[in-house]
Amino acid sequence: MATQDTVPDAYDDLLERYKRASYLGDAGQVLAWDQEVMMPEGGTPARSKQKSALSGAQHDITTSDAYSEALEASEAADLPQPEASVVREIRREYDRDAKVPKSLVERISEETSNALPVWKEAKSESDWSQFASKVETLLNLKREYAEHIDPDADTYEVLFADFEPWLDLSVAEDILAQLRDELVPLIQELNEADADLASPFAGGTYPDDDQMALARDTLERLQYPFDRGRIDTAPHPFSTGTQFDARVTTRFDESDPISSIGSVIHEFGHATYTLGLPGEHYGTPLGQHRGLSVHESQSRLWENHVGRSKAFWEGYAPIVNEHFGTDISPQAGYEGANQLYPNNLIRVEADELTYHMHIILRFEIERDLLAGDLDVEEVPAVWNDKMEEYLGVRPETDAEGCLQDIHWSHGSFGYFPTYSLGSVMAAQLFAAAEDDIPELDAKIRDGEFDALHDWLTENVHRHGQRYKTNRLVKEATGSEFTADAFVAYANEKFGDLYGL
Repeated sequence: MATQDTVPDAYDDLLERYKRASYLGDAGQVLAWDQEVMMPEGGTPARSKQKSALSGAQHDITTSDAYSEALEASEAADLPQPEASVVREIRREYDRDAKVPKSLVERISEETSNALPVWKEAKSESDWSQFASKVETLLNLKREYAEHIDPDADTYEVLFADFEPWLDLSVAEDILAQLRDELVPLIQELNEADADLASPFAGGTYPDDDQMALARDTLERLQYPFDRGRIDTAPHPFSTGTQFDARVTTRFDESDPISSIGSVIHEFGHATYTLGLPGEHYGTPLGQHRGLSVHESQSRLWENHVGRSKAFWEGYAPIVNEHFGTDISPQAGYEGANQLYPNNLIRVEADELTYHMHIILRFEIERDLLAGDLDVEEVPAVWNDKMEEYLGVRPETDAEGCLQDIHWSHGSFGYFPTYSLGSVMAAQLFAAAEDDIPELDAKIRDGEFDALHDWLTENVHRHGQRYKTNRLVKEATGSEFTADAFVAYANEKFGDLYGL
């Protein structure tokens, strides 16, 4: 760590300004959480103005002359690590933020807040036409946003960099193509296999209260600290917060508790990453997550490599039975959590393999929308056609199809590739953890997660944004970021389950 003698006053000034902007951003996250979880339905007009004001104030700080001067002086100082990484990250953000007018930042914030209740209503009535105009408005705003940042670049590429700043879009495209090439024939082979996996929850009714009690016990088993978090319900599960307060949400289907179990563990993965960021660096790049691909790697690691593992269900099945009054065996629970479902309409309820077809589908639709090659009114038909092509099912309603996810109401175009990137990264990280942690399966079975928490904190969480994405993966695993570990894992796990 650098000493005060090696760090100029300009760096301290820059960091204080950056922290103030970060605190405003975190306050905006709390307002967003409240809007999705607690706020009365009529509160949107005020909430949209509040969030817009915060976004504008944050933009004022990070685009001011004083901020720019402190940044330039810090760069000229030839700082040591990790201060040089902090300045690198601030420079990347500044070069984007300074090009975007404050009025556009405020309008995007206001429009996304206004779009949320419209999406909720459109989904409840399964009517894309109610939401289409909001999507059109947000697409136009995001095109304008990307044009300010880099008028010569592909719009989608500019937006993708908001969520994954240090992996080129070409890397995401290559990985998505590899997943499509590897998984489509594997899925076909699995569907044709003569296997009869258990569906232990089929035909039952599982009340919301019982599922919430199980969700809380699941989080406690995973060592989620309720003194720094909470669990609530939301129309679309999510996690948000800081290393001092990281909250999770889920939703319930009384006929299918597996979907909630998966979402709880998934959002726990996000939260445990957030909580593992170094508290002493709160408000600085060293106290912030590396990007959405890394964030998704943590949620997918816990959801799939832990929560869908045989070892986990050996210890977890008795807990499920206690809550639901069932007599599910560990093997049945394991099979139920991992079987491929033919009626695969909803992404967050998808099995581990066909999940990626959902990502590819939305990625292709978003690219065409942003490029102007697809009209907003055409989305339901194109969505349904692609679902039939990639997954062999056709949604009967918009709620099961193009309205199922919340992300477009947030204006989050360019986000979806990070789900698959994160899944691939999770496999690579977990393979390295298995090599480093003796008897990890036994620890997972016995509900002893300290070793895995410690490994992830040491190799991922504590670094914040010190390393670029590929460097972080290489530091943790010893290898460049690739999809090879995921492909090997998928073939081994599902080949064994389905007797290939």
